[in-house]
Amino acid sequence: MSAPSLTSDAAAPRADGLARHNALVLACAQALGGANPAIVVSLGGLVGQVLAQNKELATLPVSLTNLGLALGTVPAAILMRRVGRRSAYICGAAICVFAGCLAAFGIASASFVLFCLGTFISGLYGSFVQSYRFAATDSASDAFKPRAISWVMTGGLAAGIIGPQTVIWTRDLIPAAPFAGGFLGQAGLALLSLVVVSFLRPPPAPASRASAGAPGGRPLRQIVAQPRFIVAVAAGLVSYGLMSFIMTAAPLAMIGCGHPVGAAALGIQWHILAMFGPSFFTGRLIGRFGKGPVTAAGLLLIALAAAIGLSGLTIAHFWGTLILLGIGWNFGFIGATALVTDCYRPEERTRVQAANDFLVFGAVAVASFSSGKLLNAGGWESVNWLVFPPVIVALILLAWQKSGKVPAAT
Repeated sequence: MSAPSLTSDAAAPRADGLARHNALVLACAQALGGANPAIVVSLGGLVGQVLAQNKELATLPVSLTNLGLALGTVPAAILMRRVGRRSAYICGAAICVFAGCLAAFGIASASFVLFCLGTFISGLYGSFVQSYRFAATDSASDAFKPRAISWVMTGGLAAGIIGPQTVIWTRDLIPAAPFAGGFLGQAGLALLSLVVVSFLRPPPAPASRASAGAPGGRPLRQIVAQPRFIVAVAAGLVSYGLMSFIMTAAPLAMIGCGHPVGAAALGIQWHILAMFGPSFFTGRLIGRFGKGPVTAAGLLLIALAAAIGLSGLTIAHFWGTLILLGIGWNFGFIGATALVTDCYRPEERTRVQAANDFLVFGAVAVASFSSGKLLNAGGWESVNWLVFPPVIVALILLAWQKSGKVPAAT
């Protein structure tokens, strides 16, 4: 009996040594790739106002980035499955180099269509970046998986600084084409990311289980029908969808209440710091208290953020909402990601991860499309009231799983 135990104990450090290396590489790649949407969000609406004949379409480039992210999850997963994570990530970074150059050319040639195509393609790159958190768990032990995810997410903290600074330093690079330099900067960051991901080391090939019935594991419909998968996806969908929903509306609501643009921008900056700052310890919290409780805490914080939003319209109320929203997203999304890793076998990971991200980021795309319209129709108060029903549903599902009545993954 002692021999298997010794083998297992010896294998775990080796596996986590590889996982630590890959998590660090992916955290650096996240810092570069995560700056991609920050650049589009910062400049997309401004460029849209200049290039779009119909000014109601000014924010279309930003929405197309979210749409590209959602639609790119499945093709990205297929590519990763066929050529491996490293080669696929190199390809994804190359796609963003092209996207940034295309968007810059669209600005220089005053073509709104080309600019929108560039931002849409940059969203396809985002589908590769979002899978970094899962890639960090490929060779990790069960105990290290939450921490590996957290390590990658800390890269988002750096991305929140790198993205805006890239805009500041490059937006006037081409005087004849304002803001085109920002998208050339986006291409430059993707080129650096291409170099970083080349240091990723492949994990050992997973051994197919006899019960899988096929080298690729179980049919996807069987996996996604698992109650555990449904709970995990619901938690991630609610956490990310509501974060996007409120974050998109908050700056518009602040300006509508008479607050200065600078206050709105500073609120978003604090929100981004709150989103990724807790990643330094979220993995440890999950290790101590469990995935479900930390995910539930995140959902409760999102609900508390909405409650603060309903309690007043001062700058302090808006900032408090955005900061708690960011922390709640961090706990909820990282916890939900960790829950997803319990739902599949090694040979099934890319398909299941893609299914999860398609559902989650599809919801994010819908949230970003609908937030502004709902704000105009019902005001900031209605946006916050709409937070509570999905949070309650997600908490009920997590409580159901905690009760032990949810069947274990097979």
